[in-house]
Amino acid sequence: MTSTDRAMPPIRADERATLEGWLDFYRATLVGKCDGLDDDQAREASVPPSPLTLVGLVQHMAEVERNWFRRVLLGERVPAIHDPDADPDGPDGGFDLAPGATLAGARATWEAEVARARANCDGRALDSTSPFMGGEVTLRWIYSHMIAEYARHAGHADLIRERIDGATGA
Repeated sequence: MTSTDRAMPPIRADERATLEGWLDFYRATLVGKCDGLDDDQAREASVPPSPLTLVGLVQHMAEVERNWFRRVLLGERVPAIHDPDADPDGPDGGFDLAPGATLAGARATWEAEVARARANCDGRALDSTSPFMGGEVTLRWIYSHMIAEYARHAGHADLIRERIDGATGA
């Protein structure tokens, strides 16, 4: 398995740099689990009976990035990426693979959503709030939630990758 460049989060930094560092670390961890795989391998559901795949995880995280950093943070009414008819207020999808779904396509979509997320957060205070579930949520909370979301799915990706070709670590 090759290794995507992944910077260690700063160990002596302010809160924002720490949160952004951990989020970027786990973003890189997830896509690094896909390095060196062909489309057939990345589409393989390798932990039966689960249909979860690495392509599906990358697609899902593009949906999650869109949800939190566009719908929630900015209040944009944007459709789901992989199921445009899905309820934008419903759960994040993306796990299901279209017949022609590729790892490169999923990653390009994910990278575009990550770039948009970074731009949407740039200059915004951690204490800034957005409407959410009848209350308000801070950018700090969104960052914390996203770190947890990526960490959980990086664990899934570890198991899937190990079953595909035995690669472990990083």
